[in-house]
Amino acid sequence: MEENNYTPNRTTPTAEAAPVQGTVTEVRNDQTLAQSQGTKFCKHCGGKIPSDAVLCTLCGRQVEELNNGHSQPQIVINNTNDNINANINAGGIGRVRNKWVALVLCLFFGLIGGHKFYEGKAGMGILYIFTMGLFGIGVLVDFISILFKPVHYYV
Repeated sequence: MEENNYTPNRTTPTAEAAPVQGTVTEVRNDQTLAQSQGTKFCKHCGGKIPSDAVLCTLCGRQVEELNNGHSQPQIVINNTNDNINANINAGGIGRVRNKWVALVLCLFFGLIGGHKFYEGKAGMGILYIFTMGLFGIGVLVDFISILFKPVHYYV
């Protein structure tokens, strides 16, 4: 006796003229049987899956769209950025100073703050006069920092 499982390549043994009709009848019978049992068929692999399944348990593909009783709102993003950067320093871009002039002043007049006066930092220049270039440490730090500045720098 033959099994009752459906395979698409097998024909029914009843008649030679009606294999297609028998196959369609078997598919319809399987679909009504599946609906009555709470199952449905995957549209990708054809396997039986639970009727409430969104993903096929056999092939893993999505069978239905997710609908939680409400549809997704249509979101329109209309971004226009008309902002203008208005950050302007009060003194403009600053005064241009030459690296080599500041380096020579720091080397020969660093203990009395000659390079600080050249940069327009009179307060620091006076501090360098009274502390002998911040006890020599300030002059050394300034010499190294001026050495690594670009040739024309802004103060």
